[in-house]
Amino acid sequence: MADSSKILLSGEENGEQIKIDPSVLEVILGIAAEKIDGVAGMRGSLKSGLNWVLGREDRGKGVNVSVDDDKKLVADVYVYLNSGVNVPVVATNLQKALKAQLVQMTDLELKAINVHVVCLVFPEDEKNAEEVTSELFPEDKDK
Repeated sequence: MADSSKILLSGEENGEQIKIDPSVLEVILGIAAEKIDGVAGMRGSLKSGLNWVLGREDRGKGVNVSVDDDKKLVADVYVYLNSGVNVPVVATNLQKALKAQLVQMTDLELKAINVHVVCLVFPEDEKNAEEVTSELFPEDKDK
């Protein structure tokens, strides 16, 4: 979950300030991370699981943005990767894409992007999960 402090952006020419909640940065990074080849999904939390049950989508799941002691941004990204991918290459692509996306949208720099590979997703696991789900809820043909 995001740190409760706001991140301050200041306009140099007119002195105006913009405050951004870290959860907004988590959403930006979460959306960008899901688009990287090799990423199967993002790790959720209890809150994102409850939101999913209630029909809401948690776009910031799997990302935690914090401010370190030097007032620099640090992002922790928790991902599920597809099996057979080159993990260091996917992690490097993820870091580059997230850094570029945040700079493009907010002009903020990340000091570090820590990629945590939580799980590898195998094609057999996806197929087995679909079969189990279909068996749990068979259609009632008597109606």
